[in-house]
Amino acid sequence: MGRAFEFRKARKMKRWSAMSKAFTRIGKDIVMAVKEGGPDPDANSKLRAVIQNAKSVNMPKDNIERAIKRASDKSQGDYKVVLFEGYAPHGIAVLVETATDNNNRTVANIRSHFNKCDGNLGTSGSVEFMFDHTCNFTISNEGQDPEELELELIDFGAEEVFEDEDGIHIYAPFENFGSIQKELENRNIEIISSGFERIPQVTKLLSGEDVEDVEKLLEKLEEDDDVQNVYHTMETSEE
Repeated sequence: MGRAFEFRKARKMKRWSAMSKAFTRIGKDIVMAVKEGGPDPDANSKLRAVIQNAKSVNMPKDNIERAIKRASDKSQGDYKVVLFEGYAPHGIAVLVETATDNNNRTVANIRSHFNKCDGNLGTSGSVEFMFDHTCNFTISNEGQDPEELELELIDFGAEEVFEDEDGIHIYAPFENFGSIQKELENRNIEIISSGFERIPQVTKLLSGEDVEDVEKLLEKLEEDDDVQNVYHTMETSEE
């Protein structure tokens, strides 16, 4: 098992930890997917993926349908994906993905979070190169052999396949999302959830108060309504 497995294990308990926050994030994803490809999931692969993710966090069907309907309204504003890069205390690189309808507000808030927590907001490209941009899928485990499945999906861009109690997980470079999604659908394999992540190429081990210093900033960022995901290079000991 490689970096994708270790990365997922470390983030598993934190990601989507607050249900209301999860619904807010998915609601934005629905708006962006509908604006990009229309409200019909059958004709919009990106929307299909978002709906799968909504179901995976138990978002009610009525909520999903209302979100699609609102997104189809021409008066509904669009969200723009904006990436912020910087450093937390102790030299920890931080990458922040936002979805915003007011860039000035988002820039001001993100800068404030970094400043108040002794971090430094950097320029575009300052830390993004430290992370591999990946896509991932979780599929139901129907007795498939992960190693065999990995060999079959290599031609579609898969780099790592492993299983745990949640199902079978497939990781690949960002640009291979569409080809893998299409192949899984062609095979009638149930996709439980899918998405994109940025996996740090190198991590820095911290402990004690140093970890607390970094987590103050990470928590501020995670709580911000415009923030979709936060990635960092901090590694903590098992203790």
